[in-house]
Amino acid sequence: MGTLVRGRRGAVAAALAAALGAAMAPTAAWAEVGPADGAGRTSKSVARDDGWRGDGLELNAADNSAVDAFLKQAEKAEKEISPRVRAAAVLSEAELIGFDQRLKSPDSLKRKVATSMKETPGQTVNQALATMKDSVRYTLQWPDGKYTSGVALAASLLSAWGDDSVKWSNTWDTPKGYKGINSAWREPRWGHAYEVQFHTPASKKAQLDTHSIYEEQRLPGTPPERVKELQAQQDAIFAAVPVPAGAAGLTGPAERVPAGLSQPVTVTPPGAPAATKLPVG
Repeated sequence: MGTLVRGRRGAVAAALAAALGAAMAPTAAWAEVGPADGAGRTSKSVARDDGWRGDGLELNAADNSAVDAFLKQAEKAEKEISPRVRAAAVLSEAELIGFDQRLKSPDSLKRKVATSMKETPGQTVNQALATMKDSVRYTLQWPDGKYTSGVALAASLLSAWGDDSVKWSNTWDTPKGYKGINSAWREPRWGHAYEVQFHTPASKKAQLDTHSIYEEQRLPGTPPERVKELQAQQDAIFAAVPVPAGAAGLTGPAERVPAGLSQPVTVTPPGAPAATKLPVG
């Protein structure tokens, strides 16, 4: 791997320069919600001085403020992360899908945090935020024939450039359900986690085709019988996705910082006492 990276120094420099230039453009990533962040949703959410409500979920004022502070941290971290991800995409010959939606929308993150807190009685907003790895997220896509080598190179580059691999979920060999690789990384400057999904065109299409099904399945009020029915629908769609040669054996880089020893940057919501600190995802 070292030889490969050294042999591409010129390409790395060019890719990083292009990525840095693109990253200077104004970020309006959550002004428009893309298919992976709310497709098929008809209910409305409301952010108010006394909190947030949507889809039968809610956050009180303090918890809502904590999520807003977390989102501001995500915006800062994204400016550090995007140039490296774009460069990794160029060098591994990946297509970068949905880059305009790289920041998770406020409603989507608040819905996810509220769901986590409802499903885990006693969980604090800080504990819920500590599990959020996709406030900043990307998708890299390759044709089946280039997928395995492309993923290996992109992951190695991100690791070589200082981002720490903190999650690697490879579901290509599972008999049912989602197909693809979902990875999470922690960037070194802010200590903020971000997600990179690795897909083929077929697996990405299946993800989009099942998104509204998955969203309905996750709602707290969905009856168990309906949950099973929705899972069967997802299984059928993903079962038709071809598995690229070698994809099932792909593993992520070793985590540099042992779990529990990292010291992520903390943020404080506006108006909160200085002692109130929030984890960065």
